[in-house]
Amino acid sequence: MKHTPLFATLVLLFSLVTGLAYAEEPTVNINNADAITLAGLDGIGASKAEDIIAYREANGPFENAQDLSKVKGIGARTIEKNSERLTVK
Repeated sequence: MKHTPLFATLVLLFSLVTGLAYAEEPTVNINNADAITLAGLDGIGASKAEDIIAYREANGPFENAQDLSKVKGIGARTIEKNSERLTVK
């Protein structure tokens, strides 16, 4: 009995799983992202996403990712955790 198909399947599954672990998450433009996209950021839920949009609409676009700290309830740690994904362009 040959185990080649089983072995090949296991190798394929392992490759897929490890490949997904290293996949980059897409960047999020905080100046035009919708609430669902913003809520996908680490530490940002639906309520904070709505707060970001409200702040953006009232004060204009963010000049940089650090400007998110101007939104009540969003601190430096949240910005730091998402720094690789945040963009304003």
